[in-house]
Amino acid sequence: MLPTTSVNSRNQGNGALNSRDAARHTAGAKRYKYLRRLFHFRQMDFEFALWQMLYLFTSPQRVYRNFHYRKQTKDQWARDDPAFLVLLSIWLCVSTVGFGFVLDMGFFETIKLLLWVVFIDCVGVGLLIATLMWFISNKYLVKQQNRDYDVEWGYAFDVHLNAFYPLLVILHFIQLFFINYVIISDSVIGYFVGNTLWLIAIGYYVYVTFLGYSALPFLKNTAILLYPFALLIMLYLISLAFSWNFTKMLCSFYKYRVK
Repeated sequence: MLPTTSVNSRNQGNGALNSRDAARHTAGAKRYKYLRRLFHFRQMDFEFALWQMLYLFTSPQRVYRNFHYRKQTKDQWARDDPAFLVLLSIWLCVSTVGFGFVLDMGFFETIKLLLWVVFIDCVGVGLLIATLMWFISNKYLVKQQNRDYDVEWGYAFDVHLNAFYPLLVILHFIQLFFINYVIISDSVIGYFVGNTLWLIAIGYYVYVTFLGYSALPFLKNTAILLYPFALLIMLYLISLAFSWNFTKMLCSFYKYRVK
C-alpha cells in the first residue's frame, strides 16, 4: 500500500496527524530544529534573508506572502531558518558600534551599549511585545476559537523582528549621519529632523506589524493595529510644539546607562 493511502497516516481521513507526525509538529520540536540550525551556517539561506530585509523596506507584503508558502509547505507560519536573526544580530552589532563612535564612547562603554541594545531593546522588548501580541491576537482577533486556528508565538516574534529591522536601520544607521551636525543641536531643524525620523521608524514598525497579523486568514479586525498611528502623529505634533528632541533624549539615556 502506498504511504499516501495508509490508514495510519491520517485519523479516519479527517486530516489529523498521527502520533509520529504530530510529534514533529509540536512547538518544542520546531524550536529544537530552529535552534539546532543556528550552529550550522551552511544550512542557512542568507541570500533569501537578505531578500527579505530588502523587501521589508520596498514591499513588505511580499515578505509575508512567503510566510503563506511556508505554511502550505512546512505547516508552520514562523520561520524555520535562523538566517534572518543572524543577519539582524550583525546589523545590531555594526550599527551599535557606529552609534558608540558617533557619541564618542570608549571601548567598554560601546560594549555595554551593545549588550543593552541586543538584550534589552531588541530581545527583551521583543519578547514582551511578541507575547502581548500573541495573547491579544489569540484572545480577541481569532475568528473562531480552535486549536487549528491560533497564532504561533514564534510567528509573533518573527513579526516583531520584521518590524524592528526597518526601525533599526532608520534610527541606528541613517540617523547617525545627522546626529552630531543637525539633530542634537538646539535649533528647530534639529528636533524636526530627529523627531521626523522617529515618526517614520515607529510608523514603519506599526505598519509592518499590522501587515504581519492581517496576513493570517483566520484573524479578524486587524485594522485596529493601525490605531496607534493616531497617537503617534499626535505625540509627534506635541513634540514639535514643545521642542522635545527624542534623539537627544535617547543619546543622554544611552550615555547614562553605560556609565
